Amino acid sequence: MNYSERLNKVIPGGAHTYSRGDDQYPSNAPQIIKKSKGVYAYTPEKQKFLDYGMGLRAVTIGYANNKINKAAIAQIKNGNTQTRPSLVELESAELLVDLIPSAEMVKFAKNGSTVTSAAVKIARAYTGRKYIVRCLDHPFFSYDDWFIGNTDLKRGIPEDYAKLTLNFPFNNSEALEKLFDQYHNQIAGVILEPSTTDHPKEGFLEAVKKLCHKNNALFILDEMITGFRWHLQGAQTLYNIEPDLSTFGKAMANGFSVSALAGKREFMEIGGIKKIGAERVFLTSSTHGAEMSSLGAFIATIDFYKKKNVIKHLWDYGNKLISQANEIADNIGLKEYFSLSGVPCSPIFSTKDADKKISLAYRTLFLQEMIKNKVLIPCIALAYDHKDRELKLTLNAIEKSLQVYKKALEDGYEKYLVGDVIKPVFRKYN
Repeated sequence: MNYSERLNKVIPGGAHTYSRGDDQYPSNAPQIIKKSKGVYAYTPEKQKFLDYGMGLRAVTIGYANNKINKAAIAQIKNGNTQTRPSLVELESAELLVDLIPSAEMVKFAKNGSTVTSAAVKIARAYTGRKYIVRCLDHPFFSYDDWFIGNTDLKRGIPEDYAKLTLNFPFNNSEALEKLFDQYHNQIAGVILEPSTTDHPKEGFLEAVKKLCHKNNALFILDEMITGFRWHLQGAQTLYNIEPDLSTFGKAMANGFSVSALAGKREFMEIGGIKKIGAERVFLTSSTHGAEMSSLGAFIATIDFYKKKNVIKHLWDYGNKLISQANEIADNIGLKEYFSLSGVPCSPIFSTKDADKKISLAYRTLFLQEMIKNKVLIPCIALAYDHKDRELKLTLNAIEKSLQVYKKALEDGYEKYLVGDVIKPVFRKYN
């Protein structure tokens, strides 16, 4: 029995995140990883891959960084979980509140879904309204029903509850305004990412915030990906926009499990216990939400960011990768079929078929060929440890992979692709 069979026998989906599943990778992808160091992943058979998945974007410095590991281990030696709040819990909260201009209070958790759902709960509790609006173009907010019920995966979610989430397109404040008109005084809050594959249009975020406040709804920015990548103080600082609530995770602690809901005291304190006589809101409450090892890693990660100017490196490396990869594609004659683009600190690549339409089949083929060249690149999540040597290895792999891509455009991908085409995560049927 191979690793895939063993995994799917004991874990629904074969992994604890659907984006790690077999259906998201070509058949030649490593089925399991034993360890990672820096920006390299190793299988039990000692195969070595240059990694751009970087723990689903959670690792922005490098796997198993010695200083960050030592900080986490120091907190483990302090007990890791206490009966009452820990000192590092307080220090971490004060650090984040000091770092993020819009944050006056913070609630830590272990994953992003917990804190985005908590933000939604605050919006509903504060306003007394039931509808939440989310940006349709942003791929994932939570595994909870308020979001999943708004996708094609509706099984197990009551229809009445799923209807409470509305959506609007990114960079289209007019569509949001129509929703506020249609559901007058019924919308509790709007949640969106400040940026994904492109910068927001000038004035868009400001327009969303204005509409929210005009209609007494909360303006929520999900910075799970943009936070500690676009800017040390979040994309909200880069774009000069201050939300009512914001959520962070992934890059916070270089792969250690910690997320955060942060925001204005006016909204956050409804989850508190100090306002005598106020009706309570059970916000988040978890044994391991403020696990000391992860918070120790968070503090050390922020210190590393400041000393090494990690953000600048991510932008610089991304700019080089985008321009040089596109130059390779142009030289091979594929610039209309394969390209890198997006915000430089978080590039994306697009794969098109012979009709110049976005194609999962050609994406699968590209991933397959990159893996043959020892590069694992389900997405492009950059890290500080991606340096000139890694850039050279990547560009060399892209050039070799695109040579096969070009042949496939002429002969059909079926001649070159081994195994199944990867599938969208949010699909109704397996």
